[in-house]
Amino acid sequence: MAGYKPRVISLTKRPGQTFGFYLRVEQGEDGHLIRCLEMGGPAELAGMKDGDRILRVNGTFVDGLSHSEVVDLVRNSGASVTFHILDEASYKKAKAKGVDLSDSQSTPVANGVVKQPPKPKLCYLVKSSSGYGFSLRSTKGEQGLFMTEVIPGSVADKAGVEVNDRLLEVNGENVEDITHDEAVDKIKLAGSSIMFLLVDQETDRYYQNKRMKIGAWLATAMYLPLQPNITNMTKGSDGYGFLLREEPKQTGHFIKDIDRGSPAQRAGLKEMDRLVAVDGKEVDGCTHEQVVEKIRQSGNKCCLLVVDKDTDEMYTLGKVSPMLFWEEMKALNSPPSYTEALNLPAPVRSPAPVQQREEELKPKLCKMEKTEAGYGFHLNGTQGIFGQYIKEVVKGGAADKAGLEDDDIVVEVNGVNVEQSSHEEVVAMIRSSGDSLEMLVANNSVYNQLKAKGVKITRLLLVETSYVDVHAGNSPEATNELRNEEAARPETPTEPVRERTSSASSSSSEDSIDSIDERF
Repeated sequence: MAGYKPRVISLTKRPGQTFGFYLRVEQGEDGHLIRCLEMGGPAELAGMKDGDRILRVNGTFVDGLSHSEVVDLVRNSGASVTFHILDEASYKKAKAKGVDLSDSQSTPVANGVVKQPPKPKLCYLVKSSSGYGFSLRSTKGEQGLFMTEVIPGSVADKAGVEVNDRLLEVNGENVEDITHDEAVDKIKLAGSSIMFLLVDQETDRYYQNKRMKIGAWLATAMYLPLQPNITNMTKGSDGYGFLLREEPKQTGHFIKDIDRGSPAQRAGLKEMDRLVAVDGKEVDGCTHEQVVEKIRQSGNKCCLLVVDKDTDEMYTLGKVSPMLFWEEMKALNSPPSYTEALNLPAPVRSPAPVQQREEELKPKLCKMEKTEAGYGFHLNGTQGIFGQYIKEVVKGGAADKAGLEDDDIVVEVNGVNVEQSSHEEVVAMIRSSGDSLEMLVANNSVYNQLKAKGVKITRLLLVETSYVDVHAGNSPEATNELRNEEAARPETPTEPVRERTSSASSSSSEDSIDSIDERF
């Protein structure tokens, strides 16, 4: 099938959800067609297009099967299904040339998403009274410096440092070829804070086998305690509500004079945030006029990447751009235009208990505006003890509407991690936030489960991945509803209106009607 490479798309739906498309056969058209894609549904997000032809369902070649047989294959696959798809133009050309479409070729992936290479990690440590909580070892005859004796609960442990991680950089300087004593001196001279680039054993092997040099440009920023702010704004009647300034003796473009209640304030911009990028384009090195023009060219909506002073200093210490965070978030938030290849059907999984299936291991980002009655919650904690949680959320108040619930554990306040902050410090941060507040929280169960798994709770966990998550199959009730559902969605605008008949009642007369479709 040279020249006709199918896309292979794996879809997953939640209980009560459909895959978000209709499967049709139409008079005068060959093949099983994708129609009426639901915007934002699993199929549309994964890259299915109107008019695409299905060649395989879970590895079974279906181009020669009847509509009802293909419908049964999809239904019987449960909550997850894998399709081999060919676009309409390629399908018609292949048919005209008599190409054998059963000879498909594709590239392996994992669970519907192209498998990404492992990443080294950036770890930021701020020394406590008891030090960093790790040791550095080197072994005669073995190249490299390795982390050891990482004390549980120490600064190093909380920053993501693990035993046997190999040390590549200290504050942006490569240390792979220096001696143990030289590395120790660098760490001692770094002062009270330090940025490491580390690689675990699996990741190290991956890049060594590829003979690739490892640098901070390949790293994940998910372990860093401070994160840049990605703000999406829609222009109001008075613009975005902030000024862009260049400050004396400082490099960069800074946010100033934010108007109260403006789009900028609602989006979380703060005074003296440094602007890093406009709509994904880095602005370091641009003149003031060039940056202003970029914002103007965005029209009525723009996306800004900004950093506050502390976050800026952290990234500067590691000699790495905050654009690293942008690129990582972009990759996580953007579903692939198509998902290439699963050569094997998705594994059959036993149904999970309802409670387990429904609870997602994700925090919540709650944004709220203060009213005359305040935010409408109490912050509980013990003075001098770390760990704060939400209590007495007022029904209908700002906190309630933002999604806060009693016993939610507070992870961040306005983008700053507060897990190791005292009650007094967190209260002061909330009071100083003015009339708008942003809190990253997790309910008690989710928080404890993530901590037990060693997962650092950051905004990176917020990304919606329902189109690739593996969930248990639908309940019998939901399945029964699907089997008896009549297709009732509007036609694709480019298609003439056609009679619709469900496959259950039309499998014996497919040649005598204009079209047959089924919703998935």
